[in-house]
Amino acid sequence: MKAISRPRQAAALLAAALTVVALCASDVLARCYPFGPRTRSVNDLGNQFVPFHAHLWDLLHGRTQGGLYVNWQSGYGSSFLPDLGTYLGSPFAPLVVLFPRDEIDLAVYAITVLKIASAAAAMAWLLLTLRPGRWWAAGLLGSSYALCGWTLADADYNPMWLDGLIALPLLCLVGEWALAGRRRLPGVLIVALAWTANFYTAYMATLGAALVLLLRLVLTRPPRRQALAAAGRAVLTVTLGVGLAAPLVTVVYFGTRHAYPGRVNTFRPVPAEDVLARLLPTAYGWGSPALYVGTTALLLALALPFHRAVPGRVRAGWTALVAAAVLSLQWAPTHLVWHAFATPQGSPYRQTFVVCGLLVLAAWQALSYGPPDLRTLGAAAALLTLISVLAGRSTTVRFFTWPVLLLAVTGALGGLVLLARAGHRGGLAGLAVLLLLGGQIGESAATSAVATRLRLAHMDDYAPWGERHERESALIAEAGDWPRYRTDPGREQTTGNDPLLMGGQGAQYYSSLTSDVLSRTLTALGGGWTSRGRSVQSLDNAVMDVIFSVGARVHSPPDQHQRHAPPAEHPAGVTRRDVPPLVTVRPAPDPRPFGASPFRNQEMLLGARVYTVARVAVRDDSGEPLPSRRVGSGNALTRPTITARCPAGTQVHLWAPHYAGTARLAGGPTAYFNSRLARNRAAMEPLGTAPASGRLRIRLTPSRPGSVPPDAIGCLDTGRLRAAAAHLKATGATEVTVSDGTVHARLPAGSKGIAVLAAPRIAGWRCAAGDGPARPAGDYHGLIAVPLDATSTSLTCTFRPPGLRLGAAVGAGSLLTLVLLTVLAAVRRRRVPAPPTTTSPRERVTAAA
Repeated sequence: MKAISRPRQAAALLAAALTVVALCASDVLARCYPFGPRTRSVNDLGNQFVPFHAHLWDLLHGRTQGGLYVNWQSGYGSSFLPDLGTYLGSPFAPLVVLFPRDEIDLAVYAITVLKIASAAAAMAWLLLTLRPGRWWAAGLLGSSYALCGWTLADADYNPMWLDGLIALPLLCLVGEWALAGRRRLPGVLIVALAWTANFYTAYMATLGAALVLLLRLVLTRPPRRQALAAAGRAVLTVTLGVGLAAPLVTVVYFGTRHAYPGRVNTFRPVPAEDVLARLLPTAYGWGSPALYVGTTALLLALALPFHRAVPGRVRAGWTALVAAAVLSLQWAPTHLVWHAFATPQGSPYRQTFVVCGLLVLAAWQALSYGPPDLRTLGAAAALLTLISVLAGRSTTVRFFTWPVLLLAVTGALGGLVLLARAGHRGGLAGLAVLLLLGGQIGESAATSAVATRLRLAHMDDYAPWGERHERESALIAEAGDWPRYRTDPGREQTTGNDPLLMGGQGAQYYSSLTSDVLSRTLTALGGGWTSRGRSVQSLDNAVMDVIFSVGARVHSPPDQHQRHAPPAEHPAGVTRRDVPPLVTVRPAPDPRPFGASPFRNQEMLLGARVYTVARVAVRDDSGEPLPSRRVGSGNALTRPTITARCPAGTQVHLWAPHYAGTARLAGGPTAYFNSRLARNRAAMEPLGTAPASGRLRIRLTPSRPGSVPPDAIGCLDTGRLRAAAAHLKATGATEVTVSDGTVHARLPAGSKGIAVLAAPRIAGWRCAAGDGPARPAGDYHGLIAVPLDATSTSLTCTFRPPGLRLGAAVGAGSLLTLVLLTVLAAVRRRRVPAPPTTTSPRERVTAAA
């Protein structure tokens, strides 16, 4: 057994080593973190994955506000278990504890490289399991799979998807075990681990492994009974494995059901030349399938139909499977099947890694039967030439693609020709291996470096942990006193998840699972968002601070790392406010729903009238009124103005959710608005204090066409607000304790009406007043509400993520079934009689001696 596994071990180690060298070399070439000054934290990597891993670091060190059930730092209290299952379910994620907190970017980078290297090792092991062959060739192709275009262009900055890259070869191994009728327990555990790590890509990997198993059954042609038994074993293994993962999978599923819906997309296939172009090294484009697997693997896959040493059924089967998989990328019905019947909001080709895996498996079939001869390689080269000619029309191909492709083809063809002619000549074979391995590292490093540089040119990017993070986290730590009050990291965000990355407790939250109630409530109150409603932002507003018990707020200058960031007008600092506790007592709830004005909606939650909503007039550059109040087009392009009247001394707030640009009241700070149709919504902004005359003239500088609503100006009476806050504090809870999913509050004697917990009423909350029974929490304009009577002196609210009980029941049933099947198998093996011996008495004596 050890002798059999040694080539697999060597191949796996070689594949992992090649992968690590290529990845690090690419970052050196791109001068990217951690080998250069350029950040690698683009898009969701900087906005989600780094902050969530930082939160996991805090959780594992006991430094978070919350636990596995509730994340009290984001979105004024959000369900954390669905986020854990979505972003942090990987067994690699806990490795963050091995790094210092201020090296969280390095930790995520190391985990990313380790995941990709593990995928390479797993594929190399699978290849030698499917068919014997040269161990170094399996290592080469394993690395080709892990360094596919999908990894380098799409998953490198979405590390949660990389668990699917590892899962595909492992699930194919599970299929082989089902075919052989062995190793049920390890197979079930692998399926469970894959679906726990990231069920979205695990679903795609499971489909891919099922296709491979189906092809293996067709090619091996076992008797029908044996084929049905193998398929049944595979289905049972997957069912039990998914069942074991159910406690997390069901929580993620129900979290998705309660999430803000975002935008519904319609799938549109890309032109055929773009699909072909993404097979080539250094071709890059967002929104097309990144099918690059290295020139050697591609040439071998193209050579398979012509390779006469390979049995005809094998050639036909694997060629048909790869062709069908490529075509399935472009057909809407199969696109929906690959993506669990929902077109994703981002890249529509997230299943591409499965197709890349099938290409590599086909390449192994071609090589494991012996190197292709010159005639076969000539046919493959002709096909590659045709692909290159057709791909030349694609915009994903740049000028540098051709020299890299030429060098890669020269190295791959030269290595394969030498390998075919080497025979038993070790020197020639060694030269072939060096050519193939060197070419693989070189072209993959170049492809990764190009993807890294081009991503930075068209995606948002975020600086690694540095001076700004240190300063802001220090201010938050100094000002914080949770749960007596919240400390908000502030409106000027560094990432979409500043509370997770730098501490504090605020409205800001960016996740695929951002709850619908949170997004809609904050929008009604004047909040802004990006990512089509799933990245909600902090709102710099005194009324909101009173409602949500924000006693300290950080004010940072704009992040100078961001392109087009305005210059800093003030240093970082903290403002403090005397606010009510997290639990307040209100009279009978106002039955009216939220209206169109965020100022009136804030007053409904506050329970007091504190705003004067002014009538506004929008004028163009010449002073003429704009009845439509549209700016940023026509004669209102440069410097339109808003005029209005506010009571002297009130705080002026501008609400213009569909405006992009700056606004400035004379003597006040410059406010920035960032609206983009269907993608970004601008938040309400403070502009300063109304002058003694009460006349306001607000200068606008639009950056793109937008509009200003008729009730855009709210004049806040700070005296009335202080009085309202004092009343809520006097009648609110005298003590509040918070621990993960439980909130307990002591109320003043005689409290009646409703108790309001300043947290969004997401599904899963149950509350009890006094000694009464726990019931599903009520809703007070999006917040948690509990009816009280005069005898209620305490309040207890507990949270259980929706789907957890169902998932636990399914998981327990799967575990019980697995145990029973394992025990029955062991009993059956013991009952099988030992095979009869035919040795003579003399032979038995000799053996005993």
